[in-house]
Amino acid sequence: MMLKVHLSGEIHTDWRDRIQAGAKGLDVVFTGPVTDHEASDDCGVAILGAEADKFWHDHKGAQINAIRTRKGLEEADVVVVRFGEKYRQWNAAFDAGYAAALGKSLIVLQMPEHDHALKEVDAAALAVAREPEQVVAILRYVLEGTLPG
Repeated sequence: MMLKVHLSGEIHTDWRDRIQAGAKGLDVVFTGPVTDHEASDDCGVAILGAEADKFWHDHKGAQINAIRTRKGLEEADVVVVRFGEKYRQWNAAFDAGYAAALGKSLIVLQMPEHDHALKEVDAAALAVAREPEQVVAILRYVLEGTLPG
């Protein structure tokens, strides 16, 4: 069995690297957003042309990023959404909701202090993990049926 796992959410910590490193040897293909913040913000104007108004600058980038995000979410077997220090990451909340609406297996990765604020998101998840290594353990269990040693 092979899993396609989309890693969505905050881009300022090493959580993706930790999951990918821990999953070495598992039959997993990872996808995710462009994590170069500047490239992600500016892709629209770099490709389609400059905008004088910051709203339209951001809008162009969001739409192009949405092509990548939708493809990753739609093709994923499992979607992992990370909410970081500042839980008001609207793109992560959108991705979680979209994944849930598609019927994807959703794993939320968050800190306990955000439990109340994210209760509706958590209700849609099949698992709420605190550490990237717990996500790896879930993937290993799903693929191999083995528990952490």
